[in-house]
Amino acid sequence: MQANYQVSKKFWDDNEWARQHYQELVETYPDRFWVAIADRKVISASDSLAEVEKEAWMKTKRKNCPIIFIERSAHVFRS
Repeated sequence: MQANYQVSKKFWDDNEWARQHYQELVETYPDRFWVAIADRKVISASDSLAEVEKEAWMKTKRKNCPIIFIERSAHVFRS
């Protein structure tokens, strides 16, 4: 049985905002792994995914907000 679940337009707008501002998020939150976005702004940031999810829910009461994984350092791959 498939769930009848649609992601809201707000989610996709916030997700796009996060994608466009990813470099800024990396620079602003260098000591965090997870960042939650709502209304085109950061509403929670932490090393703990569970903490970010909980705080995002408490602040928005939304079923979902984009939660972005922030890289802590650059990765260089050579062939």
